Amino acid sequence: MTAPASAKVPRRRLALLPDSITGWFLLVLAGVLICSHLAVLAVYARDRHQALEAAGLRQAAARMAAAVETVGAAPAEARAPIVRAMGGPGFHLGLTDTPLAEPGRGGALARVLAQLLAERLPEGTDIVVGRLNRDALPERGPGHGPGMGPGARHHMMMNAARPGQDLTHLAASVRLPDGAWLTGLALLERPERLWRPAFLGWVTGLVLVVAAVAWWGVRRAVRPLRVLEAHAARLGVDVAHAEPLPESGPREVRGAATAFNEMQRRLTRYVEDRTRMLAAISHDLRTPITRLRLRAELMDDDGSGDRAKMLRDLEDMERMIAATLAFARQDAAAEPVEPLDLAALLRDVAEGRTATAVEAPEELDILGRPTGLRRVFANLLDNAEAYGHACRVTLRANEDAAVVTVDDDGPGIPAAEREKVFAPFYRLEGSRSRETGGTGLGLSVARTIVHAHGGTIALSDGPGGKGLRVTVVLPNG
Repeated sequence: MTAPASAKVPRRRLALLPDSITGWFLLVLAGVLICSHLAVLAVYARDRHQALEAAGLRQAAARMAAAVETVGAAPAEARAPIVRAMGGPGFHLGLTDTPLAEPGRGGALARVLAQLLAERLPEGTDIVVGRLNRDALPERGPGHGPGMGPGARHHMMMNAARPGQDLTHLAASVRLPDGAWLTGLALLERPERLWRPAFLGWVTGLVLVVAAVAWWGVRRAVRPLRVLEAHAARLGVDVAHAEPLPESGPREVRGAATAFNEMQRRLTRYVEDRTRMLAAISHDLRTPITRLRLRAELMDDDGSGDRAKMLRDLEDMERMIAATLAFARQDAAAEPVEPLDLAALLRDVAEGRTATAVEAPEELDILGRPTGLRRVFANLLDNAEAYGHACRVTLRANEDAAVVTVDDDGPGIPAAEREKVFAPFYRLEGSRSRETGGTGLGLSVARTIVHAHGGTIALSDGPGGKGLRVTVVLPNG
């Protein structure tokens, strides 16, 4: 029980995959586009993030170095207004006795900022870079400590890593020549994320536009393949009237069309040559048979019955020759295809047959060869009436085909013989074939005609296991 369950899994997966060249191409193209765009965007987002962070750090280092140079050169009593003046949005300054930056916190950004400051400040300058140590901020009022002007502590406290904002902060404390510490709080705005709905919508729209253009191009590229498919289907049911395939499209498709046309020409020539050969043989055989018939009729009847037997044998030979020629001509499928009412055709064939009953809808239109189909069903009804007492013909329409069943109540055909009876000149050794003296071509011709319509014909047991059922399926398109 395990094997069947596991065997169903691949089928369910394959059902989700496209079933056409266009679908496969679009699936692969969409996958490649999406993956390539995501990869490029990921690399671009990383580089952009790093570039914006580096620019923010360079700007903070430049402002801090300028503040250190300016404040360090000013007298102590003039530093407070300078500190207030050099601060501003995104950058706050404060003078304290101890560094406000907490070392060891800040990660790679802190190390980069420290390196940039070291490059801009005199060698040997004490630099501490990290997160703001808010516990070290002066608790007393405005102006406490050199340069701690009004609101400085408030700004530093409020702007140090506000929850929910796309901001990060770094504090850099630099010792001035007189021992005081100048602390700068740099607010670094995090780069805007690329994976916003609007941006993703733009990427999706781009992929859809490219997919639409690709769909149009692929449809044009595979159009000759669809034409090839239609011509191949037509060739399978109408060799005599199949037209050559247009040799257009890409080089590979043109090559396939050329090979197909050559195959069609050879097939048509083969069928025509075989038909002419059989017709010639049949014609040549009729002449000596006619002479033999005349001689037999001129023979004296001595009462032994040899003359009558010879005439019957000659009649059998004539029927066999006629059937062979008809089989060859029908195999060539010379009759054109046209719309026809299959229900009316069956009723017409069954007309005058008292042992045959037809159950069919009022009308059922299909494309077919009327003469050929009349021959098929006339042969089937003849066989059914010859081997049974009653014949029942049923016609019904499926989604894409017309199904005709012919049932009789005769002896039937053994299962092992049902496929063999379709072979040309095959005759059953049982009573079913021997009683009729047939040529063994009736079912062969019937199958040839049905196959020429793109249909099927099969034999099975009749209802209740009695008699024989012949099922003919014909496409209704």
